[in-house]
Amino acid sequence: MENCVFCKIIKGEIPSKKVYEDDLMLVIHDNCPVAPCHVLILPKIHMANILTADRDFIAHVTDKLGELTKLLGVTEDGFRLVINTGKDGGQTVDHLHLHLLGGAPLGWPPC
Repeated sequence: MENCVFCKIIKGEIPSKKVYEDDLMLVIHDNCPVAPCHVLILPKIHMANILTADRDFIAHVTDKLGELTKLLGVTEDGFRLVINTGKDGGQTVDHLHLHLLGGAPLGWPPC
């Protein structure tokens, strides 16, 4: 997509702090972290959200998740994986991205 900020990051047109990269995905540090470890997992092919996601990409992410959490040092104490979808779901960039958060206890709003 021409005006997609994540597509531009993937193409190298916008700098990012790269954590991991392979043929299907790029993992970068979030510019506005909400946890000590906060990275974004981006598919290299533009997908609007999880509803339009390629199943092979999702399978690839789950296959690589153990390696990524170990690389980031969040395996033992746990982590959170978040996928925001749509405006009401908090998605601010219309390019599928998964937030991987960890490195500290992550709270949850009380019921």
